[in-house]
Amino acid sequence: MLFMNIERKYYSQADDGAGGGSGGTAPVITPEIQAIIDKAVGEQVAGLKAKRDELLGKLKEQNDNLKRFDGIDPDAVRGILKRFENDEEAKLIADGKIDEVINKRTERLRNDVDKQLKEANSRVERAEAFANKFRQRVLGDEVRSAAGKAGALASAQEDLILRAKGIFQINDEGQAVAVDDDGNPIMGKDGRTPLSPVEWVESLKESAPHLFPAASGTDAGKHKQGGAHLKRSQMSASEKADYIRRYGRDTFLKLPKE
Repeated sequence: MLFMNIERKYYSQADDGAGGGSGGTAPVITPEIQAIIDKAVGEQVAGLKAKRDELLGKLKEQNDNLKRFDGIDPDAVRGILKRFENDEEAKLIADGKIDEVINKRTERLRNDVDKQLKEANSRVERAEAFANKFRQRVLGDEVRSAAGKAGALASAQEDLILRAKGIFQINDEGQAVAVDDDGNPIMGKDGRTPLSPVEWVESLKESAPHLFPAASGTDAGKHKQGGAHLKRSQMSASEKADYIRRYGRDTFLKLPKE
């Protein structure tokens, strides 16, 4: 309609100006006419351009949103959501029972810690049992060697080992060390060096002569127990050490305490 009006207004004027001839010369598009045409076309397509720009903007926004989910498996997400719906903790949280959720998690953590502690204690106990067997074997070897050097009877070795367990301990270096009731080292005869297994075995020749070959024509076969009148509370540390060295810890412990 707009173009028809333009044609009637301007083209008819052009025909009249030409003297009303019927030759039908081609209409002339003047700058004024072109401006009107451009304006009309612009008004018609302006709405389409705006709609196009709106759609392009929404499409770009959707693409940007989709980039946030790159690398996410939709099926896996749906599975997690489904499990969350069925999960006991999720139900408790949904019901507002947060304290109960915390208590359950704490209980699980405590059980895990207790289990780990039991396993660790079990390993420690096994290691300690193995170490004790090793210590007993080392002590037995030390006493057997000392018994041979001190001239004790071969049949007396087990007796000597039992006696030695009340006096000697195996230290971290695998050495047999004589200690008193308080864990202090027992010194030898010189008072400076620790009592050795050999010196200890030799000291038993007087208190336990039956552990050694009997000398003919002597009373060496008689078992003598010295110091029966002594009391442990009245003995000094050096006297206790000397008594244990001579007669053994078992004999010392049989003395009256008071």
